[in-house]
Formats: sequence, C-alpha cells, structure tokens
Amino acid sequence: MGLSRVWTNLYPAAVTPCTAFPCPTFLTGIRKMDSRTREQADPVDMTRRLVRTPSVNPRLEKGGTGEAAVAALAADWLAGWGYETEITEVAAGRCNVVSRRGRGSGPSLLLNGHLDTVGVSGMTEPFSGAVREGRLYGRGAADMKSGVACILAVAADLAAEDIPGELIVALTADEEHASIGMEALVASGAAADAAVVCEPTSLAVMPAHKGFLWIDVTVAGRAAHGSRPDAGVDAIAHMGHVLVAFEEEAARLGRETGHALLGPASLHAGTIKGGSAPSVYPDRCHLVVERRTLPGETAATVMGETERVMAAARRRCPALEASVEPGLFRAATEVAVSSPLVHGLRRACARAGVPGDVRGMSAWVDACFLNESGIPAVCFGPGSIAQAHTADEWVGVAEIETCARVLADFSRRFLTG
Repeated sequence: MGLSRVWTNLYPAAVTPCTAFPCPTFLTGIRKMDSRTREQADPVDMTRRLVRTPSVNPRLEKGGTGEAAVAALAADWLAGWGYETEITEVAAGRCNVVSRRGRGSGPSLLLNGHLDTVGVSGMTEPFSGAVREGRLYGRGAADMKSGVACILAVAADLAAEDIPGELIVALTADEEHASIGMEALVASGAAADAAVVCEPTSLAVMPAHKGFLWIDVTVAGRAAHGSRPDAGVDAIAHMGHVLVAFEEEAARLGRETGHALLGPASLHAGTIKGGSAPSVYPDRCHLVVERRTLPGETAATVMGETERVMAAARRRCPALEASVEPGLFRAATEVAVSSPLVHGLRRACARAGVPGDVRGMSAWVDACFLNESGIPAVCFGPGSIAQAHTADEWVGVAEIETCARVLADFSRRFLTG
C-alpha cells in the first residue's frame, strides 16, 4: 500500500488510535534528539505512561480495549525520535508498530515486545502505574510494558547516533491470546540478523523456551435416568481411567532428564466438562490436556505418545469409547548458548554488574515465530514471570533502569559490528 498519512504534528494533544487510519500508516520523524527529549525517554516514566494506557486483550476479557491507543503512543514517541514508523492494524483495533533506523550497511537487530495485557479482574488499581517502595504497579508492569519501555529507551538512546546497521523496533499485538500480531509481522517478511524479545526474565538471558500442544479428549457414554445403572454408561467415570493414564504419563516425563535449560517435558489436565444433571448418567465428557514440549518435539510425536496413553486407559476400561484430537500447537525453540547473540548479551550484563545467568523459560513466547522464520531470538527483560498476570503485578524500578542500560549497550555494540 502507498503512504496513507504522514503526521506533521508529531506530538498531538491527544493520542490517536490506529483505527482512525487506513492501514498501514507511516509516521516520519522530523525532530533531532535534544536534552528534553532524552528526559522524556526515561524508561521508568515510559513504563508508567504505558501502564496508564489500557491495552487489555479483548479476546481475554469483555470490554478489553486492544492495543490501538498504546500503539499510537509508542509510535508517536518513535516518530518523534526520527524513526521511520509504521502502524499496522492486524485486526479491528489490534495494532502492530514497526520502526526502523540506521544505514543498513551493518548488522540488523530486532527488539520485540507485545503491547497487549491479560484482563484486570481482581485488581483495584490496574492502570495506576503507581511507584511504592521501589516497585512500579499495574497491569502489564512486568508482562511486559516495562520491557517495551526499555526497548523504547534504547531507540531514544541511539536516535542521535550514526548507526551502520539497522535497529528495528517491533511492538506486536495479541501475544496473550493467539499471536496474530507476531504472525502478521513474520508474514510481512520481517528479517534481521538477531532479535531480543524483552519478556520478563529477571535480567537472565533465556535462549530457550518450552512449547505446548493442547490435546482434546472426548469420552462417550450413554444417557439414562440415574436410577437405571443397567441402561446408563457413565462418561465421567470412564474419563477417570483416561486421567489416571495421563497422570502416569506425566510421572514418566518428570523422571526424564529433559533439556539442559528447560528440564523435562510435562503435562496436566487443563479443563474437564461433563454431565447435565445429578440424576442423569452423563453421555459425554470432554477433557483438554496441555502437554508442555521441548525443542525438537512436534505435534505428531506428542500425539504418538498420546495414543499410547489412551491404549493404557483402554486396558483399564475395555468399554472405553474415546476420540482424541490435537488442538493448538506452539513449538518450543532454542538458540545455541554458544551463539554470538547469547555471548553479546552476557557481556553487556557483565559490564553493568549483572550476573547474566543463562536460563530456560518454561512459558511459551512469541520468540518461537522469530526463530522459526530464521531470526535467532532470545528473551531478556525486566521483571519476573512470577508477577505476570497477578492481582498486584509489579516490576522493580531499578530492574527497569538496569535492563535499559544493558540493552542499549548490547544494541550499540551489535549494530556497529
């Protein structure tokens, strides 16, 4: 598509959501960095601004606003720092921001963060951005608006420099649900020599993360009046044999050595539904099992294991009638610990006095899509995954500041070759 709109007033009084624009929208910066602009790029202050701009994923909570407003805010900053900036609406009200700067004659680095958050049920002040005793509170403080703020701080820090390589800031939608933002970014042909995804890692370098497969199991029974055991077949009772077989499989997985950083694979029963009334034999029971995977495992290999689990359940209950289907699959991925990307981040950590431990991430994140597209991606960011999605979500102020310094140091050295 051609240029649909260029902002001449880069700092409008009100942030304009991306839904106001045909897609994509390009913003061109015209101002040079000055001391006042640098002060505006403080990562802690930007985290507070981002937290105060709601971006609840509408697929997770009714009334969620999506990423439009927070995307416009971030794009406004980036354009003001001289970055070629594009807002893309990947679905109604769901926006990506992609910004670029540099000569492009050296290495390219992509810094990624997601703009959406989970819901705010149970929170008293989800969008306060309050700072108390060294902690910054609010939905998304840890997961992952502080990480986004660190990315933006790096962009501001490098804005006044002649960068031989190319810095790409990619802020994406919908990571908390279906990753339509990252899928759209990869489908657009995004390319870089390396990427850092600033998910909360407590400033550890995480080059590997687990994946998952959702497995749908449906057991059939026969409906009958509760007083007719001769006529009814209890689908819930039969599902019990399936649960026992999966429990044994989980124990087997737990005994394995697994991955050097991620440990063993795992599985658990996520949801179960069945029955219509206490006095009716249930004719159907539905179970969803989540199997957490390791790098190299595919949906096909996991489904092969699942068939063995179901065979064990049928040995316990020869009358078992069940069907099994694979659900959503997200692959586990890894970057070699010996890679220049991991070494470069660890050296930057060391210069900042940070241990820079190499660990695995048990959760699945959008780095998977980047790795699968050929862009080596590791996770590094402020905050703890243990704080993500909690009712009192917070991130340490000092950790935000340290992360921004480490990331700027690493990015500068990477981009200058």
